[in-house]
Amino acid sequence: MTDPTAALSFGTAAAEYDRFRPRYPEAALRWALDGSPAPARVVDLGAGTGILTRGLAALGHHVVPVEPDPGMRAQLAAGTPGTTALAGSAEAVPLPDDTADAVLVGQAYHWFDRARAHAEVARVLRPGGTFAPVWNVRDERVGWVAELTRIAHLDHNAGDVTERYADFGAAFTPVEVGEFTHATTLTPDELVAMLHTRSYWLTATPAERTRVDAGLAELFATHPELTGRATVELPYRTIVLRARRR
Repeated sequence: MTDPTAALSFGTAAAEYDRFRPRYPEAALRWALDGSPAPARVVDLGAGTGILTRGLAALGHHVVPVEPDPGMRAQLAAGTPGTTALAGSAEAVPLPDDTADAVLVGQAYHWFDRARAHAEVARVLRPGGTFAPVWNVRDERVGWVAELTRIAHLDHNAGDVTERYADFGAAFTPVEVGEFTHATTLTPDELVAMLHTRSYWLTATPAERTRVDAGLAELFATHPELTGRATVELPYRTIVLRARRR
């Protein structure tokens, strides 16, 4: 069951979230849209600070962001000139029936009440429209990244996504899976700052935050792939689940 405290914890770190969280590869977004020609009307559901919104707009689409957290909506407005997110949720989308060519979700689908969200997405999509949740997940095939996950209590690896969320219900065609790779370049301090935008750290006790930060400092000081490095390449696997409304 979704923890509402964790789900709405990100607004307190909205500026850092927008600065440090990874973007989405263009190839992944094009695949998610399943060939929808620009300008398609695309709903960015759980839009956060607008990272996905900006990526879709750069491809020429008309994007309607929907986000429940006022802190995230404010950051989206600040970082995405000319765009204002609608106040709403996956379970109550403030749009009319059959008005979207596609609904995309970046890093937020696992927070949804899926049965209610699927019904709302199906309502908003036109027949044949595309629904595609997207995740950037760390590539834990790299040893130090797996250790980072353990220390910081990170979640949602590629296997979790494809196994747990591979059925959108009767209103949608069977789910297709796409995978794309990319990386971000961060200093150690920036990597720690990015981890401080994760829900686990945001909702942790002061003692647990201290424990996590100490473990990260030890990792950077002792792991042979990280020691003495001014910057590190954090590898990602971008997972896209895609289906069409029947």
